[in-house]
Amino acid sequence: MAPRILLARHGQTEWSLLGRHTGRTDIPLLEEGRRGAKLLGERLHRGAWNGLPNVEVRTSPLVRARETCDLAGFGERAQDWDALMEWDYGAYEGLTPAQIQERQPGWLLWDDAVPEGESLAQVSARADEVVEWARSEDRDVLVFAHGHILRTLGARWLGEDISFGARIRLDPTSLSILGWAYGKPAVERWNDTGHME
Repeated sequence: MAPRILLARHGQTEWSLLGRHTGRTDIPLLEEGRRGAKLLGERLHRGAWNGLPNVEVRTSPLVRARETCDLAGFGERAQDWDALMEWDYGAYEGLTPAQIQERQPGWLLWDDAVPEGESLAQVSARADEVVEWARSEDRDVLVFAHGHILRTLGARWLGEDISFGARIRLDPTSLSILGWAYGKPAVERWNDTGHME
């Protein structure tokens, strides 16, 4: 069977709750985020998932992703990887979309440059590195990371331009799976938060 990549977005933080762009600022999880991480872990350790014993695990080193990974029960198996860090939003770090629109009307992350931050090409290249790693494995892989880098991974897995990420949103503590259909890269599951219900 061709390898798949399982994507786990970190749990809720104060800034994600407020819609603030959270790139490299190390924001901890809220209690709701910790609860979601535990529920995700419980889901992945029972039933058909059975703790994913043969899966290689990597995580963004930022505390919100690392803590989600730890609380989900994969911390001891996980390797930190800078390629999974969230987009560097530069001058827009900590701002809401409305605040950014006041500065630059019509701005959209997926189409425009980020002043003093990462370019679309830089983020796309990081995602391509993760996709290449996942496809080179002879088993499934699990990554814990952030909304925009995971959406970029989804786009690049499918062979789409990074701008495709604008159309595939992700909620905190969601689970997604990128796999294959008829020999082509495909989305098997996206933005699944069933463990939170």
